[in-house]
Amino acid sequence: MAWSWRYEKDDGTVIPPNGLPGVHDQPEYQSTQSDAESWLGENWRTLADSGVARVWLLDDERVVYGPMRLALD
Repeated sequence: MAWSWRYEKDDGTVIPPNGLPGVHDQPEYQSTQSDAESWLGENWRTLADSGVARVWLLDDERVVYGPMRLALD
């Protein structure tokens, strides 16, 4: 299994992981759901500051959950 995040702007535009300024330690895939969720928990503010409005957790190509808003308020 390969766990990853899909990032979107408010208008639904998908943001590629390499298009996120300030996010340097992002692995393309995580080996477990827990690792993916922990990474997001540590980095969601930086993602939100980079223009990410919502995220989707994927297991390979299957959507596990989402959209989940990244709100700073």
